Amino acid sequence: MKKFLVLVLTEPTEGREDEFNDYYEHVHLKEVLETTSWLSAERYKLAAEVGEGAPLPYLAAYEAEGESAQAVLDDLSARRAERQQSGALNKRTGRVWVFEATGLLHQREKV
Repeated sequence: MKKFLVLVLTEPTEGREDEFNDYYEHVHLKEVLETTSWLSAERYKLAAEVGEGAPLPYLAAYEAEGESAQAVLDDLSARRAERQQSGALNKRTGRVWVFEATGLLHQREKV
């Protein structure tokens, strides 16, 4: 199995940011992990930037394993109907990227 990092950039539908954050944090991430073989999920909000601006303010980062990037995406799509959808998530602007690990994981030694 290959290791992948799935990055999803999103934004709330205008005027629904609180609902968007509640849905993502308390429903969506959990359901994605329950309906896929993905390993972990974590959310971030843009806090600073240098250079070209980020196109959207929210990032969900998922760790996944699979035979290919397409297999990882297929895993996400296969049971989509089982996950709750929210109009607070702006589906028109969302973006998904799947990155394949290319080398070893490097970690700083704990002191």
